[in-house]
Order: sequence, then C-alpha cells, then structure tokens
Amino acid sequence: MQMNLYEEVKEFLLSKLNKQYELQEENLEASDIEREINNIKTILSSDMKSHFFINFIENLTDKDFIQLRIEIEKHFDVKMEEGIIIKGEEQQKRDTTWWSNKTKLEQEKSNNNYYWNRLKKYHEKSLPPEVIKTIDEDTDMVMDNIGNPNLEEFDIYGMVVGHVQSGKTANYSSLLCKAADAGYRFIVVIAGDKNNLRDQTQERINEAFLGKNTSKLVGVGLIDSKKDKLPISLTTIEKDFNARDADKNSQGTNFDNINTPILLVIKKNTSTLTSVISWIKNQYKNKIYKHSMLVIDDESDYASINTKEQEDPTTINKKIRALLGLFHKSSYVAYTATPYANIFIDHEVEETKNIYLDNKNKESDIAKDLFPRDFIYALDAPTNYFGARKIFLNNTEKYIININDYQDIIPTNHKKDDDLTTLPDSLYEAINLYVLNIAIRYLRKQENKHNSMLIHISRFSDMHSKIAFLVNSHLQIIKADIKSYGKLTNAKNQSFIIQKFYDLFLEKLSFIEFEWENILGKLVDIIDTVVVREEHQKSKLRIEYRKDITSNIIAIGGMSLARGFTLEGLSVSYFIRSTIFYDTLMQMGRWFGYRAGYEDLCKIYMPLEVENYFRQIIEATEELMLDFKEIAKEKKTPLDFGLAVKQHPDSLLQVTAKNKRKNTQVLPHKMNLNGVLKETVRFSKDQKVHAQNLSVLVDLVKGLDYKLSDNKSPFIFREIERETIEKFLNDFIIYKRSVIDNLMPIKFIQEYVKNIDTKWDIVLYSGKQQEIAIGSIITQAQLRNNPNDKGDYIELARRKASSGTPELILLDKDLQKEINAKDFQKGEKSRYIRKKLKNPVLMLHILDIPEFCKTLPAFGVCFPDNGFGHSQTVEYIINSVYIKELEEQIRYEEEYDD
Repeated sequence: MQMNLYEEVKEFLLSKLNKQYELQEENLEASDIEREINNIKTILSSDMKSHFFINFIENLTDKDFIQLRIEIEKHFDVKMEEGIIIKGEEQQKRDTTWWSNKTKLEQEKSNNNYYWNRLKKYHEKSLPPEVIKTIDEDTDMVMDNIGNPNLEEFDIYGMVVGHVQSGKTANYSSLLCKAADAGYRFIVVIAGDKNNLRDQTQERINEAFLGKNTSKLVGVGLIDSKKDKLPISLTTIEKDFNARDADKNSQGTNFDNINTPILLVIKKNTSTLTSVISWIKNQYKNKIYKHSMLVIDDESDYASINTKEQEDPTTINKKIRALLGLFHKSSYVAYTATPYANIFIDHEVEETKNIYLDNKNKESDIAKDLFPRDFIYALDAPTNYFGARKIFLNNTEKYIININDYQDIIPTNHKKDDDLTTLPDSLYEAINLYVLNIAIRYLRKQENKHNSMLIHISRFSDMHSKIAFLVNSHLQIIKADIKSYGKLTNAKNQSFIIQKFYDLFLEKLSFIEFEWENILGKLVDIIDTVVVREEHQKSKLRIEYRKDITSNIIAIGGMSLARGFTLEGLSVSYFIRSTIFYDTLMQMGRWFGYRAGYEDLCKIYMPLEVENYFRQIIEATEELMLDFKEIAKEKKTPLDFGLAVKQHPDSLLQVTAKNKRKNTQVLPHKMNLNGVLKETVRFSKDQKVHAQNLSVLVDLVKGLDYKLSDNKSPFIFREIERETIEKFLNDFIIYKRSVIDNLMPIKFIQEYVKNIDTKWDIVLYSGKQQEIAIGSIITQAQLRNNPNDKGDYIELARRKASSGTPELILLDKDLQKEINAKDFQKGEKSRYIRKKLKNPVLMLHILDIPEFCKTLPAFGVCFPDNGFGHSQTVEYIINSVYIKELEEQIRYEEEYDD
C-alpha cells in the first residue's frame, strides 16, 4: 500500500524526532515537535517538497497538522515499565548477568549485535522510544536467565507472562535476535495449533529477524541485509516444516560448522514436531554438543501442557520434551498471557528415560517436563495498551454494549445443525457501526490501515457458514442503498437504511469530529471494500491482510480466531461465547491490543453475564500479579508462585479441570484467603429464605450491642469471638449454583473460621432507603438497581454487594485521610488497606432491590493481607459431585469442530 502524504510526513517526523530523543537523552519537549512541524510546513510550501515526499500533489490542511501534532505527542508520551522476575533456587546461584554485563557489551564494541541492532532500527518506525527501551531491558533480563551458549551444557526452563495482544511477538522476536547475536544456532518458534496463526507468526518473524520473504527483502532486510548473516529458514509463510523443503532450504549446509542461525516456525502439531525431531536426528548422529537450541513456545498454556500421568505424557508435551532432549545446550521459554495451566505442571518430574517409542520403534529419552522452574518474567504493558482493565473495570459504559436479544435466535447451547434464518437486531447494529467506523478512519487519514470486525457466536464451523451467509446478505442490502442514495441531497429522507445509519451515528458516535454529510460521502466510497470472511477448518476464502491493499473484513469464527491470531484494526466485536476456563475466555478476547487513532471507536457487544466473567477474571489476575510482585520482592521461586495461583480462591475451576483427567474422585484443595474479599451476590427467588436470613442477621446484630464502637453508620463492632462468626455463617442460607461456588467459597471460609484462632470485626453498612430498627440501632437499606435475572436466581449487577473500598472504614481517621490522598495503581488500594487491617471482617448489608425484595440480607468477608504465605491457607475436600459437574461442562466445551 502506498502511503498518503499525511503518513509520509508522520514517518518523516518520527524518524527525525527519534534521533533527537536519543541525542537529548529522552528529554524531548513540545517545542521540539512544534519546531519540526513548522519545518515541514516550510518544505511543503516550497519547490523542495517533491525531493522529500512522493505524494507532493496532496496538501495538508490546518486540521491535519493539529491531528499530526496530537498523534506525535501521544507517541512520545507512551511509557512502559520494566518487568518483574522470579528465579528458581538453582537459577539464583547461576551467573545471570552473562549477557547484559559481559557478552552484549563486548559485542557492541566490535559491532557484532547485528540482528538486534537492525531490529531496533526497524522498531523505531512504529514503536514509541520508551517502549523500545523497555523491550531492550526486558529481553536483556530474559537473555541473562537463559543459557550462555559458551557453556558446555545447560537446560533452562523459563516463562514470560504478558498481556493478551500486548506485543509478546515483538518481545520474543527481540529475544531471538539477541539469542542469535549471542551464538544460539537453532531457534524454534512453536506457534499455535492453527495454520492461520503459524503463517502470521512466520510473516512477523520474517520481518523482524529473517529480513525476507522467499527472495523479496522485507522488514529488517530493507535496513541491512548481509548475505553472510542471513539466517537459514526451514519454514516459509506458505509452508510449515517438512523434511524435503528443509533439505532444499538448507542448501547442503554442513550443520557441524554453521555460523548463521537456523530458524523454524512450526505449528504446535504432533506430526510437525515428529518431522523436526527426525530431520535433526538425520543431520547429527549423536546428541548435539556443539550448538545451542532456543525453543520459544508461543501460547504455551495451550496443548504443550501434559494432562496425563507422567509415565505416559500427552503427545505434544512428549514431543517438545524430546526436541529439547536432542541438545546438550537448550533453553525453553514459554510465552503466554494466561499462565494458569503452566504452573499446574508437576514440578517434581525429573529426567524420565526410556518411556516411549519413537517413530522407528526405538526407545527414546525425553527431557524434564516444562515447568518454568528456572524463571518467570512478568512483562508490563505500555500506557497506550488497550487492555482488560481499561475496558472492563475503568470504562465499561464507554466500550461495552450489553445484549440480550440473541437467545431465541441463536441460544448459547445451540447445535451445529440448528436452523438459522435471521440474526439478532443487535448484530445488525454492530455491523452498521463497524461500517461507520471504517468511513471515520478513512477521514482520519487512516485509509491505508486494515479494519476488522469480530463475530464470535458459535463453536461450530457449520454455524459459522450460516452466520456468514446472513451477514453477507445484510451487507449487500446496505451496499445497494448507500450507493443508490448516498450522494443525494437529504439521503436519509429517501432511504430507510441510511436513516438507520444516521440514527446510529447520533446515538453512538455523536462525539466524532466529522459532520454526518462527510461520513456518508465516505461511506459511498468505501462500502464495496467491506467483505465477509469465515475462519475455520472448512473455509475456502481465509482472512488475509495484504501489504499492497487495505482490507476491511468482517471475520466470523470461533477458536480459530482466538489463541494469538491478530485481527488487524479490530474496532467492533460481537461476542456471546462463554466458558468455565479463565485462560480460554481471555484468549477469545481479540479486542485487546493497540488502537492508535481509533480507540474511541471501539465497541464490544456482549451479554452482561460474559462481561461479569471477564471482570472477575481480570480482578483475580490482578490480585495474582500483586502476589507475583510480593514473591519477587521476597526472592521466592516459581514454585511459590505456582502455589499462590493454585490456592487463589478464583483458581478452583482450573485446578479441578486439570485433575479430572486423572480420574480424581476426591480432591483436597487448598485456598489462600490472604487479602481476599468475597461477597454474596447471587440470591434465591424464594422470599422465605430472605426472611430467615434477615432474622439471622438481626439476631447477630442485637447480640452485639455491648461491642458497638459508635452509634453512627456504618456501625462497627470490634474484637468479636470467632464462635459468633461461625454461628452466623452456619445459619445464613447461601444460594449456590454448584457444590463449590468460587464467588462465595463458603466451605473454605467456614474452615478458616473454625481453624484460625483470631478475633473478628463486624461492620453493618447503611444506605438511604427505608429505615430498619435492630435493637438500639436504626439503619437504612442500600439501593441496588438492575439485578440480572438468571431464571432460578438473581445476580447483583457487576457481581458486587458493596461499592468502593468498604474495608477502609475499619482504619483510624488519620490513616483513612492518608490513603485517600495517595495515588494507587491497578487494584493496589484495596491491597494496601487490607495490609493495615488487624482482624478479618464480616461485612453486613441489607439491600433494597426494587420489585424483588425491599430488605434483602447479604454479607461479605474480608481477610487481612499479611503478606505472601500460608498462614491463612485452608483446605477443603472437593467431592465427586462437583467434579462430575465440571466434567459435564468440560465435555460440552471440548465438542467443537471449528
């Protein structure tokens, strides 16, 4: 795609300002940007413009220069913090500065960091300087913790945890460039299990490392391309690994004496891994001593994990371990945004020999299992990352559109052969909004950027085809109307469809800087470029983002559109899928990433229940990342982090799901309640239950008159005996959807009360609704609107009984003021407050839910944060009933043919 003048000018400015940024030691001022923009204006108004810019026939308006200044300032304002590392016991004894403090410095003196230096220059075209700097620092840290190729033997197992769609590919591309500079000669990137992801990964690594596609120079190859440095790629964008092509691409190379890296980008597939292992064995008669291997396992929580007994591992797990076992010097680095499964690997599995037969029926050795025993490195995301917290916690109303009109048309439990004759109105609206977004991006000078819409409704490829047919039919209708009437005066009065587009524009896009007439005019120009593409095993026309033409795609699929595949320019998502697995659900969310210049256009259509699942996952993950920081600070190991995840109250589903494959019937599960707040948010529709619970709450409060700190709301009772709490929890009837409900894990809480010898505090919160007399106390009910009707029960909106930080009231007034004056990040305020709590807290609420119950009793339990450890860890036996329920759900979710 040829750039327009706006993009040419922007690239020219970024190049000049990047150099100034480095020279001025990161102290770039707004005046520097203003000066360079004025220089550009001078050039464009002179006879010299054709010497600088190809598209000199165009002109830039004052509005264009205002937009340009804003974009450039944002680019240089992006910040990114360095990540955090946890090291294993053996790793803490090794030399973990061999790269950053020795090899890298020596090679910079002799100008030998060829692969990284040219990638760094390539990054400067698109990434903010602070991001490049942090990628450099992050990958230096990972390099320090993998094996030094100059050593005689090593086997290192690590993991890098990023955010979904946050730039993990950019990170591991930088890592493999540095590994090649350091002397790694075999580099294997294991991409996802789908062709589309492997192909996309190959293309990106070609741009970042190889420098060419077939014979054409691309990416870093356009910056510098030395023949003697050209890596040997045994895979291409078009083809995964096969032995015949590998022999051809290697061009008779003597592998004992290779000086350039060998690259393989392979699908996570049994036959592919088997072929790679066989091919390497054919090149070397014995185990390989001379060369070092780096294996980068992308989306490592998927398929790589052994879910069977260690004596008979799953095939892909076994093959990856066998591949690593071919080399005396190997480093395995798992990359994932959802590390739950990785830490469930049995860390006690040591070198296991002679346990399986290879393809020649000979006994073979395999290496240790893939537990990241040596290091886990958690990446931060840059400030311009369009991530989970921004969407689901900070700006829900801005980005989420809740939908509930789909169940009669395409219910969540539909079958692949169900009839489908129409689509929900909300989906038609989403398609129309996406088309408007394309027109707006073109008006914003982003006409050379790809655009995508995601429709993820079904697990079945047959259903994807039916959806695609109906989407395409709708598209043809709106194309015909927009082309017929769009250029006419008062087009909306002559076309019902254009009127609907206008109404949607006023409802959802009234903040846009362009007038409706400009947007409609651009709609006429671009409407024929919008296409529908299915992405699944049976699709004939697959998604492709070409370099020479802009793609405007409505992408329809299921798991083929999850797990690492990037939908370029994604602005509208329609998503009704759900799952009991945190990692799977997060990976389905392709809307995370970077949305420079169009973040304000992004919308996600989804049911409120699914939104709540995402919110719960995000909050749980953030809590675990706070644990990660604590563990790193205390110099604990990956095993300690594994235990923290396993014992987190919201990890119960994953732990059980992994164990169910071992036919577990009774499973003891430990839960760490340290720093946790849990509340009752689901309620039976039986009013008798609420009347009984209200009686339990009233009896408790009446018996606490003598402990009342102050007769003002909220009412606080301190230093209460645990027996009082135990009786309340035993008497209060909680609605549970299953044997164990991780939203309110009452059995674990009861175990805690019974076993942990401590006093409690109790708080009765008050609202502004009707007054309720309880002994000497007059309290008021708290209003809670818009609960979700779930059929047998109701669920509080946002799954919250309280609001804000309800535990803050337990601290003294001066400390409250101090905390409220602080600037906290990502959930750290609650963690900070809970560190200050003396006792666990029972939080009592009487809720007023209009048209349901005027005096609905609810409670929460908040535990103090005493730092990472097991002092507040309790164990409960999960029985076969719960396991059976989970197995039913898992079986349903695994039966898809995407």
